[in-house]
Amino acid sequence: MDCARAVVMLVSLLICYSSVGVVVNAQGIAKPPSLPPAPAPAPEHVNLTDLLTVAGPFHTFLNYLESTKVIETFQNQANDTEEGITLFVPKDQAFSKLKKVSLSNLTAGQLKSLCLFHALPHYYTLADFRNLSQFSPINTFAGGQLYGLNFTDVSGTVHLNSGWTSTKISSAVRATFPVAVYQVDGVLLPEAIFGTDIPPTPAPAPAPDIAPVADAPAGDKGASGDSSASPASSPPSSSHKITSLGLLNHLVLAIVGGSALLFL
Repeated sequence: MDCARAVVMLVSLLICYSSVGVVVNAQGIAKPPSLPPAPAPAPEHVNLTDLLTVAGPFHTFLNYLESTKVIETFQNQANDTEEGITLFVPKDQAFSKLKKVSLSNLTAGQLKSLCLFHALPHYYTLADFRNLSQFSPINTFAGGQLYGLNFTDVSGTVHLNSGWTSTKISSAVRATFPVAVYQVDGVLLPEAIFGTDIPPTPAPAPAPDIAPVADAPAGDKGASGDSSASPASSPPSSSHKITSLGLLNHLVLAIVGGSALLFL
């Protein structure tokens, strides 16, 4: 009897223990807590001044950015926003090629707008420009319709047109979010500053037509090129004919008179 009672008590203890284990697992006390996902790494801080100094030759453009303080606007956009920035940077040689326009004649406000015109307030890869060509013109940092850029993709080469300037991206200096810097072959000149009366591209000068020199006639003794010499074949004038006849008459009379004196 005592043995049967002991078995019943053991079975009851096992049932109670199983029930407690189920409750503990249901409440999640026995499981370790799950860790939250690791935060995404913050975008790399990019110093645009250092980048343009090392990647050059962009010294002329960088000097304009610093003198107008536009470099500060670009720096804030690159590191303090989620949009990023895209810069189009002309080489020093591009500024030396400016012949019809002079940046030294611009006002301080116009020069600042010119610098702002070389950037977009968003990060774009080279592949993104294929889609941008469908929405051109794209507003730049300078803002306004006359400060828009048109993009076209020609066999993988991105071309830019500002109205006054038609150029292309020749290389990617940096293309990592949040900063994209692309080298362009020409300085971007906006219509808002230089007007909509865009000068036509001059056509190449035609080769001069040189007419062949005709051979002089065989009987022409003035072939030496002296325009003052009279042609040998020109007929004598009427006054010359009258003078010759008069002299001939006087000569005949003199001969006749001399003959008559001999016979006397």
